[in-house]
Amino acid sequence: MLYPLILAGGVGTRLWPLSRASLPKQFIDLLPGQGSLFQATLGRLQGLADCAAPTIVCNADHRFLVAEQLRLAGKDDARILLEPCGRNTAPAIAIAALAIQEVDPDATLLVLPADHLIADTDAFIEAVNAACELSAESHLVTFGVVPDVPETGYGYIRRGEQLPESSGFRVDRFVEKPDAATAQAYLDAGGFYWNSGMFLFRADRYLDELKTHAADIHDCCQRACLQTRKGEDFLTIPEQEFAACRSDSIDYAVMEKTHAAAIVPLDAGWSDLGSWEALWQSQVQDDAGNVISGDVLAESVSDCYISAKTRLVAALGLQDTVIVESGDAVLVADKSRSQDVKKLADALASQQRKEIEHPPLVRRPWGTFESLGSGDGYQVKHIVVNPGAAISLQRHQHRSEHWTVIRGQAFIHCDGKEFALDINESTFIPQGSKHRLSNKGSEPVEIVEVQVGSYLGEDDIERFEDLYGR
Repeated sequence: MLYPLILAGGVGTRLWPLSRASLPKQFIDLLPGQGSLFQATLGRLQGLADCAAPTIVCNADHRFLVAEQLRLAGKDDARILLEPCGRNTAPAIAIAALAIQEVDPDATLLVLPADHLIADTDAFIEAVNAACELSAESHLVTFGVVPDVPETGYGYIRRGEQLPESSGFRVDRFVEKPDAATAQAYLDAGGFYWNSGMFLFRADRYLDELKTHAADIHDCCQRACLQTRKGEDFLTIPEQEFAACRSDSIDYAVMEKTHAAAIVPLDAGWSDLGSWEALWQSQVQDDAGNVISGDVLAESVSDCYISAKTRLVAALGLQDTVIVESGDAVLVADKSRSQDVKKLADALASQQRKEIEHPPLVRRPWGTFESLGSGDGYQVKHIVVNPGAAISLQRHQHRSEHWTVIRGQAFIHCDGKEFALDINESTFIPQGSKHRLSNKGSEPVEIVEVQVGSYLGEDDIERFEDLYGR
């Protein structure tokens, strides 16, 4: 049986400021009307025959995001494997393979990143079926995207001889991201494909090859798998054992070393949407070559990507430019330099700027919150609590809070007292008080929260009870 394995642990820093550490690109509705890339990846599985429920490998911090998107996609039977820290694709696939083998020792894995765009699902399914035939002959199959431009943002794979009675080929070699001249030479020569990062192989064959070529990774993952905690909704990988594993990609650890590597060409309108330029290319452009969304006023603008989320963006006399406004940040970049946005994201991370971590609207398992304004010693938030949800029973050491209900009926617990608040009613939560807000109704509850104190960080939360196991 075929077991889809979706790798959803990426951060997508090249799509900052929309993609953030707490809400990376695979969970964002980047393409109008198509849902998130993660949901599109799930939908792509519908046409596969003899296909089991998917297994998702994701960052532990994204577990509720993944669970909600699985619910929206009707995939309540999926398994979620939580990584305590990132160790790249070779360990992630290994520990998932070990977990799936406990269910089916003969499992075949279809490894798919969660953040890819594939326009032609039928061509994708055809390539998967061809790869299944090769995996039955013990090959480790990668999917090579048929290139149409001399792309410098992808690694390449050169094919070798064609395999008997198959549309696949042996892999001759993997090559790193080329410069423009080399990429053009690859395109002119033929036989080179973009490295898609998608794979298909039997779980036991991958683990055997991993043990041969990267025994330390294999052994670490085996120890971690033995201690994986199986909860009601999630499988949790133990942090100490997994953190000790060497970080490496499947390409470096296995595929570049094994003699069993095969490649199946994929011509299906594929993109990894790894940059703003790639996102511009993937969408319908207007007569001036622009992709524009939101409240935008553009004059004498051509071949640009402009996105406004919360306010008016006015652009004049621009060409080949990216402008992305996200509420708390604005990116302006030469479109041809959009791969380098990662350098800006890395600089923000090194400065510990909050703009790299959270978007303005922060999602929690109980709902959302958004900062409306802040200054020295105060912060104002808009908080939405979903029907049937509740924040944790908690207290703060450095701040007090004042809550005013603007929609719905909120149920409040504060230092042992319980009471309800209706619209336009408010309460004060003293510093150090144990408190909780619950929504027992069928509509969202919205409040405005005013925080006052010497420290207003999200880590000033001491939890006593939590519906979500945090």
